[in-house]
Amino acid sequence: METLNIEHKATSLDVNLRMRPGSTAAEITLQPGQEFTAEAGAMIAMSPTVSMTTTTYKKNSGGIFKGLKRVLSGESFFLNHYTAGSQPGTVWLGTTHAGDMMTKELNGEGIIIQGGSYVASSPDIEIDLSFQGFKSLISKESLFWLTAKGKGTVIFNSFGCIYPIQINGEYIVDTGHIVAFEENLNFTLSKAGKSWMSSFLGGEGLVCKFKGQGTVWVQSHNTGSFGAILGPKLKPR
Repeated sequence: METLNIEHKATSLDVNLRMRPGSTAAEITLQPGQEFTAEAGAMIAMSPTVSMTTTTYKKNSGGIFKGLKRVLSGESFFLNHYTAGSQPGTVWLGTTHAGDMMTKELNGEGIIIQGGSYVASSPDIEIDLSFQGFKSLISKESLFWLTAKGKGTVIFNSFGCIYPIQINGEYIVDTGHIVAFEENLNFTLSKAGKSWMSSFLGGEGLVCKFKGQGTVWVQSHNTGSFGAILGPKLKPR
């Protein structure tokens, strides 16, 4: 169990990450009038003092186009907004995959998050689509990721454990293990081995070569590889 102690500010969330790292749940404590935004379907439980509204973008606003763009990245069309009333309250959030969660405090900068990994954020965080171009198509990963930018707390999840990799120069990461990375990092696709033959026979194929200074957060398990193994064993309906 890990408790994230953050000095209470309007832009930050008080998050307690429980049962890490295999079955993490996020317990968010709200002060009276405080609010946050979460992916639709992430809520496990909440206090009766907390109210929930649902929109396609920001609270009290529509934004159908924003919702459609999130769908392209693998997220839900809708977002839920939780607000504490005159009394404090708590909201519990869960993950889609069996794995970990992580919180990241932003102070105006942005991070890129893989589709399906966004969980929740402070109301001042802008969540938008990030187009990764045809290099993502070649790597068999999603063309579209999410950008989280602004001031406040972002919560994202992984399939398995999350490991931070500090980059100062260059570093190579398997495309299926990337959870998020700081937006100031650049990346290109490259073969994992010395030749294309060894790269694909070795099971790695294409990898991301990051350049610059910043952090990449990776997950211990690969969703695509897990699906490829599990898929043939599922009985057809």
